[in-house]
Amino acid sequence: MREQTIRPFGMRDKVGYAFGDVANDFTFILSASFLMKFYTDVMGVSPAVVGLMMMVARFVDAFTDLGMGRIVDTAKVGKNGKFRPWILRAAGPVAFMSFLMYATWFRDMPMGFKIVWMFTTYLLWGSVFYTMVNVPYGSMASGITDSPKERTQLSTFRTVGATIAGMAIGMGVPMFAYYTDEAGNRVFDGSTFSVIALICSVLAILCYLVCYFGCTERVKIEPPEKTPGQSSNFVKNIVTNRALLSLICANICLLLSQLTMSQMANYVYPNYYGNTQVQVMATLAGSVATFLIAPFATPLATRYGKKEIGVVSCGFAALAYTVCLIVRPSSAWGYMAFTVLAMIGMGFFNMLCWAYIVDVIDYAEVKNGVREDGTTYSCYSFARKLSQAASSGLVGALLTFAGYTEAKAFDPAVTSRIFVIACVIPAIGFALVALIFVFWYPLNKKEVEQNSAVLKERAEKRQEGKA
Repeated sequence: MREQTIRPFGMRDKVGYAFGDVANDFTFILSASFLMKFYTDVMGVSPAVVGLMMMVARFVDAFTDLGMGRIVDTAKVGKNGKFRPWILRAAGPVAFMSFLMYATWFRDMPMGFKIVWMFTTYLLWGSVFYTMVNVPYGSMASGITDSPKERTQLSTFRTVGATIAGMAIGMGVPMFAYYTDEAGNRVFDGSTFSVIALICSVLAILCYLVCYFGCTERVKIEPPEKTPGQSSNFVKNIVTNRALLSLICANICLLLSQLTMSQMANYVYPNYYGNTQVQVMATLAGSVATFLIAPFATPLATRYGKKEIGVVSCGFAALAYTVCLIVRPSSAWGYMAFTVLAMIGMGFFNMLCWAYIVDVIDYAEVKNGVREDGTTYSCYSFARKLSQAASSGLVGALLTFAGYTEAKAFDPAVTSRIFVIACVIPAIGFALVALIFVFWYPLNKKEVEQNSAVLKERAEKRQEGKA
């Protein structure tokens, strides 16, 4: 009787799920794009130290992400679902800790204090509270619907949600957090940025609430039970899962490229081109492009396959940055044009990236006879956060290699090297993603459809057995 009263999957679920990633990215994108800029330019911390901090945090994530995944997998389905309750539990802490990371009021404290504060707040935000909300949220797609097409729609709407947050941050921060000094240079204003961080935290909480009340869990995913022939060793299941391992490696390359591109924009536009207004326009143009291609993601993936679309998508993005490096545009508008082309290319991949992981979870269930949404997604989440840290660590190291300091921030030789870095890293990374999908990732269109059919047949047999 209860099953008959649950409303069918529809727009409310898709919009609610999208708002979940709006909430996530109000803190994640803010950190990924501007944490390095804040601590180098406002707090005076070396970029190498900031990069080291992010790498240390990822070692902590190796335990917290997998731990949260196991907690989710072993939890029973409650009256509000299995995944949704965690959104309410973690929404406030993750938003509050995000705000505390940008404590401008400590800028005059000793360097040791600032580094300890930076490490503590960053670990609590990313390794504890962000993990507590993100792993259940990502796993929740399996609980909302068991239809591959509807899961692809959830992935598309999730990417749209991330784009909305990215557009707000990518446009708002350069527009309000910079001022022109006496020498005519565009300088980052830490106090204004702290206010922006507070606004993002408040908006994140509101968006988490929209997600919680907008989504409905229809698929009951109870804790796995040991039955003959099943493999319950989740470590073995992970390391022998070719689809998961290849997807993790692809995402490391993807986010390493994407986040490096985003962070380097904070140095290319104001330091190399001396134009943050175009940076705002680049964010707007990229976001508009994402909205325009969103309606085509699910139909194209349904017709040609998600893997096949991903190969073309990342190959096009790599080509755009390769040409940009060769042409070396003389104006910020030219650089923006190539950036937007790359965004269009990788946009299709991003639209599908959350559908890939559900395909991988289905693949693992067919292969091992055990469904481990939380554990599998936590590995995927860990890989994405590892990419964030690797990107910041790489950017910090490359900025140091380029000779970037506060004193040499506008030196032509330094900014020229920064431009080259901003083109080369994304070009290599996107090309690697395409190659991984061609030669390693096994879930083509035919394989995904076969796995879905197998799981549907198993579910029908279980229902017949209960009857």
